[in-house]
Amino acid sequence: MLYSFSDFTLDTERRELRQGAEIISVAPQVFDLLNYLIRNRERVVSKDDLTAGVWNGRIVSDAALTTRINAARSAIGDTGERQHLIKTLQRKGFRFVGAVQEARRPSNEAVRAVERAGDTPPRLSIVVLPFTNLSGDREQDYFTDSVTDSLTTDLSRISGSFVIARNSAVSYKGKAVDVRRVGRELNVRYVLEGSVQCSGGRLRMNVQLIDAESGRHLWAERFEKLVVDLFDMQDEIIARLANTLGAQLIEAEAQRAERTLHPDSMDLYFQGRAWLMKGFSLECVTKARSFFERSLEFDPGNVEAMIGVASVDTAVATSFTTDDGPARLAAAEAMANRALSIRPNRTSAHLALGYVQIFTNRAAQGIREFEHALALDSNRANAHAALGLAKFCMGRAAETEGHIREALRLSPRDVEAYQWTCYVGVAKLQLGSDLEAVSWLRRSTEANRNFPLAHLSLAAALGLTGALDEARNAARTGLVLSSGFTIRRFLAAQQNDNPIYLAGVERACEGFRLAGVPEG
Repeated sequence: MLYSFSDFTLDTERRELRQGAEIISVAPQVFDLLNYLIRNRERVVSKDDLTAGVWNGRIVSDAALTTRINAARSAIGDTGERQHLIKTLQRKGFRFVGAVQEARRPSNEAVRAVERAGDTPPRLSIVVLPFTNLSGDREQDYFTDSVTDSLTTDLSRISGSFVIARNSAVSYKGKAVDVRRVGRELNVRYVLEGSVQCSGGRLRMNVQLIDAESGRHLWAERFEKLVVDLFDMQDEIIARLANTLGAQLIEAEAQRAERTLHPDSMDLYFQGRAWLMKGFSLECVTKARSFFERSLEFDPGNVEAMIGVASVDTAVATSFTTDDGPARLAAAEAMANRALSIRPNRTSAHLALGYVQIFTNRAAQGIREFEHALALDSNRANAHAALGLAKFCMGRAAETEGHIREALRLSPRDVEAYQWTCYVGVAKLQLGSDLEAVSWLRRSTEANRNFPLAHLSLAAALGLTGALDEARNAARTGLVLSSGFTIRRFLAAQQNDNPIYLAGVERACEGFRLAGVPEG
């Protein structure tokens, strides 16, 4: 069923919320909540109604319900103050009061015919085949089907993705399939398949991403955990898979784009993202920016490329290698705001703006941007990490580690994890816990050798512990990657008046000097 209201459409088959042609990211429970409110719009629904209809009778706290209602309002441009679409009736419940039009979706065969009509499959097009239950216990089918359904929903939140609806994918359940044939029938580039087995109190899950054109395996992952709460475990697994698959799909699209003789705006964007995912060395950010700028030359309205340019400018400004850091941050802010003016609910644009704000003495505003990103996508691991960095910039370094651990729980092998562990390292420096700082910063440099600040921060931490030979080696490595870094530029670029933060800056500079970093 399609429900249209204002300029939004709720597609219950594809489990998509759209504003115009743009897919709006919403968590599965938020989608179910909107669906329930719209279907029951002729009456006021109580908390008990929502508990039964959305959470299948599971206990839901008032705080959790309020959070989901606020997320639903945010997704459709409503607020608790305006209540143009979702109205709260005190001591009674909630009611959807917007004007709604209903329509039926075309049949699956009609949709497939349209999908097959294109010359090539859409970019980032994927089908999640029904996971196989290997337990021999048919009662576990509900869990296996729920994982497939939730993962289909989460992947649809990846910007620009085209995810085949579960109702189409389920036709392959229980069948031996040729993924290349599936790709042709559904006109998709990628197939995700997996299996689940519960035995002896343990859950094992195998997942693999396959190129539907060649049949080549692009990525595989295995999970094995003690079964405590299947619902909680499902949420954790889906979060990990969705965070990882986003990066894997971008890398796969970038490799395709490299082979394209006549790249378009999105081909160039994917190549820029791939370079930015490699690290923040001068080479990486320079090549990334080149691709993003070329992408915008082809299509000045490419929001993803705008966010890419903003990310590069922020990265260069905070690498402390140039004297134009403030100008670069101002340019990044303008680009992020331009992207948000076109796509107000793009989570990556809110993150890009938030990063600029925390580096320009507006950390409280940055936190609001990160929290808004999490309202749009509660499993967005890098938004949790960004909150940890914001707390560090506010002189609240003791809170940083908790946010980073939550990010790592959601996406332990994330391509950005090397940045997150560096955040904890510099937070430990601010707290005077130098040995802990060394441990976290080593973890960062081992995860990605192309992050100059991690090597330089490690040099400072080692210097402060008295390990001067190791400190100088780390400093040399960092300066090879970022030859323009000097203590003078590091100090001059600070736009922060928090005394605790500034005391931490002075400690870092003391460590830099012990490690032989140039004064500049």
